[in-house]
Amino acid sequence: MVVTKKIKVLIVDDSAVVRQTLSAILGADAQIEVMGVASDPFIAADKINQERPDVITLDIEMPRMDGLTFLRKLMSQYPVPVVICSSLTAQGAETTLQALHYGAVEIINKPKLGVAKFLQEAQILICDAVKAAAAARVRTLPAVRHEVEKKLSADVILAKGAAHLAGAITTTEKVVVIGASTGGTEALRLYLEAMPHDAPGTVIVQHMPEHFTTAFAKRLDSTCRMTVKEAVDNDTVLPGRALIAPGNRHLLLKRSGARYYVEVKEGPLVSRHRPSVDVLFRSAARYAGKNTIAVIMTGMGDDGAKGMKELHDAGAVTLAQDEESCVVFGMPKEAIRLGGVDQILPLGKIPATVIRHYRS
Repeated sequence: MVVTKKIKVLIVDDSAVVRQTLSAILGADAQIEVMGVASDPFIAADKINQERPDVITLDIEMPRMDGLTFLRKLMSQYPVPVVICSSLTAQGAETTLQALHYGAVEIINKPKLGVAKFLQEAQILICDAVKAAAAARVRTLPAVRHEVEKKLSADVILAKGAAHLAGAITTTEKVVVIGASTGGTEALRLYLEAMPHDAPGTVIVQHMPEHFTTAFAKRLDSTCRMTVKEAVDNDTVLPGRALIAPGNRHLLLKRSGARYYVEVKEGPLVSRHRPSVDVLFRSAARYAGKNTIAVIMTGMGDDGAKGMKELHDAGAVTLAQDEESCVVFGMPKEAIRLGGVDQILPLGKIPATVIRHYRS
């Protein structure tokens, strides 16, 4: 009998309730072992010196040393995959995005009130986040140049249909759709910062909690030549503009005549995510078809794989990030396995390839 090694997790949080609840949730998963808990980073450091965890769950607001400072020290001296589990919301989104920049691989946004109930209800989310982190490649990313419930498909949001149904009015305007998850915040930053001011109109789904996408878009907008914003319903997709799906909302590409625009929509989780890459990609296959350039980036799971195959079958150009440059080679791997990918490329070569297809 093959014995699978369990994922050893260290829980770092100043709340005794959170430590107890997380321990119970994670300990109930057959693939996870809680190796210890710590009420602050100093206690955590002592435990890490005694035994190395596979994953750390980390709060941001803690006594004696904040989580961000601890994370920065940890990743520079003793890199370990980290899942941020914090009650920081819109006001603290920038801080949590900084944690992703320092090397955290996942975010769980816990509420200020009713934390224990929330954590219990989010059991699948939390366990999936820990497993994604355990599979992640923890490494230094390139510097900025200028500095189980039922798994639903995209059918629940947009019924499957042929791409030609939306093609009655001919247009040659190309649009780019991108899907990413674990490790995607840095991958998207590097991609968008490499794009020119007149890059093709771009629609993005990055798996992130509610409240964080606004700050994420603003940060990218300050460093990119393209305009980057959190999408709102009926936003027009324009050259030189990137629209990012708001957290906890699906994002669909639509078309009216020759005008591409987006629809922000509520609905159930698709492939266990909201927003879902599969939903975006299916809508692009339906309304843009062969005028689409699709990119699937680093991420855990298979969200986007089926949608990528639909885009490929509709005549779109389909690109996947390669294993070496991915933090987690899950979503690209599944899209490749389904036969939906034309080219597999290192992250650094994707921007130029997109521009070449756009201008051809």
